[in-house]
Amino acid sequence: MNKSELAKAVSDKTGLTRAQAGDAVDAAIAAIVGAVKKKKNVQIAGFGTFFAKHRPARKVRNPRTGATMMSKAKTQASFRPAAALKDI
Repeated sequence: MNKSELAKAVSDKTGLTRAQAGDAVDAAIAAIVGAVKKKKNVQIAGFGTFFAKHRPARKVRNPRTGATMMSKAKTQASFRPAAALKDI
């Protein structure tokens, strides 16, 4: 399912127009992204938790040359599914 199919499903379920449902989906995604950028957790009951995860710098190997180098430390978005979602 892609974003437009999700908007169609929301539209069918709520009675909103597809444009309104698309705006609602976009707003929800923007809110989740904004919170994770601020390193806050977003918990959706029965679905899961979006959170920012810090990855420290580490040694990596260039597969072409075999040379070892250090990767940069970074923060990435992660998702931990709720137990109800894991069970399906």
